[in-house]
Amino acid sequence: MSYLDNVRTFVRVYELGSMSAAGRDLRISPAVTSARISQLEEHLGVRLFQRTTRSLTPTEQGNAFYRGAMDILEAVESAEAQIVSITENPKGSLYVAAPLGVGRRLIAPQVPEFLKEYPEVSVRLRLTDRKVDLTTEGLDLAFFLGQPEDSNLRIRKIADVKRVLCAAPAYVAARGMPRRGADLVTGAHECLNLRFPGATEFQWRLSTPEGPKRFRVAGRYESDDGDVLTDWAVAGHGIALKPVFEIADHLRAGTLVPVAAETPPEPIQMACLFTHRRRQDPKTRLFMEFVIERIGATVRDTESKTR
Repeated sequence: MSYLDNVRTFVRVYELGSMSAAGRDLRISPAVTSARISQLEEHLGVRLFQRTTRSLTPTEQGNAFYRGAMDILEAVESAEAQIVSITENPKGSLYVAAPLGVGRRLIAPQVPEFLKEYPEVSVRLRLTDRKVDLTTEGLDLAFFLGQPEDSNLRIRKIADVKRVLCAAPAYVAARGMPRRGADLVTGAHECLNLRFPGATEFQWRLSTPEGPKRFRVAGRYESDDGDVLTDWAVAGHGIALKPVFEIADHLRAGTLVPVAAETPPEPIQMACLFTHRRRQDPKTRLFMEFVIERIGATVRDTESKTR
C-alpha cells in the first residue's frame, strides 16, 4: 500500500474526525482506513490519534503531521496539475456541491457533456440546500445562492438571480392577493419557509419604496428541500419565495402567479466557491468555466422569457 495513500487517508480522518466517515469519503472500508493509519503510525514511530470507543482525537504529533501532510499533498497535486496542463488530459474525481434547485436544473444537465469532452474525469455531484464546508467535506467546488460566510474562500460570481413571491391561483382566490410585504406578516397568509439545521436566516428581504427591508414571515409549512416548497405552493398551501429559473414553467403555465408585486424580492447572487489550491487543478478550472458559461446563459434566457 502506497505511503501517499496512507497520508491522504490520515488527512481525511483528521479533517472528518472519524475513521468511518473518512472511509466513506474515500470509498474504502473502515478496516482499510484503520490499517492505513496503523501503517502510517508504525512508519513514523508515533501515535497520530488517541482512540476510544466514542472519540478520535489527534495527538500533538498528529496535529504537527497534519500540517506537513497538507504540504505534501499540495506539492503532489501541484506537480500533477502542471503535467495535466501540458498534456491537456485532465483525470480524476471532481467533487461538486450545489443547492437542490441549482444542481437539478442547471448543473446536472451539463455534466454528461463535460464528461464526454473529458472522458478520464468523473463528477461526484452532491445536492443539498444546507450550507456546506469545502474543507471538511472534501469538495472541489460549491455552487451557492446568497453570500458566503467564509471570507477565506475564493468566489466566482455567475449571475444576479431574479426571484419572485408566488402562489397558486387557488390560494389567491381563497386568501386574497397580498400586495406588499406588510400583508405577509399580518397572520392572514401562509408562508412556505426553507429551513435546515443551523440555518440563521428566517426573514424575506424585499424591495420597498423606502429601500430593502426584512419581513419576518411565518407559516406552518417548512422544509429543507426547495422543490418541496414549490410542490406545496402549486398545491395551494401557501406563498413561496423562489428563484425565477426554478419555477419558470409554472409561471408560464399559470400554475403559480406572482404575489406582493409592490415589494418584490431582491435578486440573489449565484456564485461558485473554491479554494486557491483547488482552482489550480485543471479539471476544477475546466469544469467551473464549462458550467458557469452555460448556466449563466440559461438563467438570463429563462428570466427574459418569463417577464
